Amino acid sequence: MSQEAFEIFRRLPHRYPMLMVDRILHVEPGQRAVAVKCVSVNEPYFPGHYPGQPIMPGVLILEAMAQVGGIALSGGEEQPEKIPLLAGVEKARFRRPVTPGDRLEIETTVARVRGNMGKIESVAWVDGKVVAEAELLFTWVDEVKVE
Repeated sequence: MSQEAFEIFRRLPHRYPMLMVDRILHVEPGQRAVAVKCVSVNEPYFPGHYPGQPIMPGVLILEAMAQVGGIALSGGEEQPEKIPLLAGVEKARFRRPVTPGDRLEIETTVARVRGNMGKIESVAWVDGKVVAEAELLFTWVDEVKVE
């Protein structure tokens, strides 16, 4: 496993099939992150969304943005050793469809952190064209509990 893969696994609790980050391009802990999701025809959602015309679901684009936001928030001084958890979505806009073969580049900037809440602004591009943008709200938890 590459050092880069270890870095992704260290920063995010997600694993296949929900890991939406393939490469971290840049991180300023607690401030900003840029990462890539390479969209493959083999993604598990394409057979049903939509047969004969595969389009990445908007909710999964938001999930990719949230994961990059988690990378930006991780390592910040506000909540060390805690996991950022998506708490809300504001001003989400989808500009163009994302399809197999696209290289989805996502940039997130930490807008503010107060107490146990944070807000990021995120933009996603394919081939230099904006495909989606949103503001995402986070809260921090000690661990994700599954019962």
